[in-house]
Order: sequence, then structure tokens, then C-alpha cells
Amino acid sequence: MEKNEVIDAIKELRQSAKKRNFSQTVDLLISLHNLDLKKQENKVEVFATLPKSRGKKIKVCALVGGALFSDAKENADLAIIQEDFPAIAGNKKEMKKLAREYDFFIAQVDVMPAIATSFGRFLGPKGKMPSPKAGAILSPKGSVKVVVDKLQKTVKLSVKTELGIKCPVGKESMSDDDIAENILAARMALVNALPQHEQNVKYTFIKFSMSKGIKIGGKKWVSLNLL
Repeated sequence: MEKNEVIDAIKELRQSAKKRNFSQTVDLLISLHNLDLKKQENKVEVFATLPKSRGKKIKVCALVGGALFSDAKENADLAIIQEDFPAIAGNKKEMKKLAREYDFFIAQVDVMPAIATSFGRFLGPKGKMPSPKAGAILSPKGSVKVVVDKLQKTVKLSVKTELGIKCPVGKESMSDDDIAENILAARMALVNALPQHEQNVKYTFIKFSMSKGIKIGGKKWVSLNLL
């Protein structure tokens, strides 16, 4: 896929989409085929680092021990120290709020067993447990700031139950060039993780959060219902 094809699709999307009084999220949708998801080896989870900003603040919660607590308080949106895990875990309403409100959770590696015990049943089903694939598990001497900064440009692409992905790659207010670079980076991260790479990709679409989708490359008549 060439950058000019992506930029052409973005321009078409801007022309066809109804104007809103806010900057909509730009979503990338990729439809897949020739992939048997009943086989564990065909399931994919990859975290892509985008070259440009996602266009919004990504909220990060740090679950840490004493070694990283000061760093986490300064650099994460919320820092929870290990001693407070049991009290929070006992509050179902608070746990649901945490899982809903924060985009990523990072962890101090030596408190991961306590995190799994206290937070696993709420974060696990939402796919938000701290992940080493995202670089979200730190040593006691690690830098919370470095991880939080990286996560501001990180998106998760997961293929486990459906032959397709949808992920945010920017905001409507961003330039066409920046959106295109993010789209290409996210798509390439997924393609590289697929067993047959490009042969597993059926269609690629972009859309605003409240618009119809535009297919990138080839015939434009393909329906989003095929995703």
C-alpha cells in the first residue's frame, strides 16, 4: 500500500463525511481472510508504535511497588501502590471505573502476582492487563516517564475472535500526512504479525467515528458490512 493511496482516501473521507462540531477519531479497519482462528498460532496481538501523535491524551494507570511509586505519581495519570491493591480490589464499582477510564495499565514487574490477583478479573476481560508486548512491565529501576511517553503513540491490534481489526490512528484535526503515516505504520505492524502477511489482508478502510468507511486502494464500492 502506497502513501499516496492513503492520502487520497483521507481526502475522499473528508469530502464525504458530515461536518461535526468536534474533531472525530480516525479509525483504521482491516478485514482479513485465509486465517483459521480456531488455531492458536493464527491469533495475533501486536502493539504498534505510531510515528505521529494519536491526537488525544492517552490515560495511563501505574500499578507499582515502593520503588517506582514516586516516579509513577509524577508521570502517570494515576499511581496505585501495592499496599492499596486489596482495598481497591474489594470495591467492584471502583474497579470497573478504573478499567473503563484508563487506556493502558503499566506494572512494576515484581508486583505482577499481586496485580493478577487483585486486578486480573476486571482488566483481563477488557484486554487491559499490563503487557510486556507493549513495554508496559517495568523493572524496579525502570522509567515510568519513558513508558508513558511511548504509550501516547501506541495502539493495540488484536485478532483473536474475528477476522478483522479496528483501531484509532488519529484525529480529524490532524494533517493528512500525519494520519497517513500512522495508518501505514499500524497496518504494517499487523501485516508483519500475520502468518501470510499481505495474503491475509482482504480490505483496508478508514472512517471517522461518525462516518461511513472509505476503502483504501482499488474499487471503492466494497461495503463495510464485509468486515
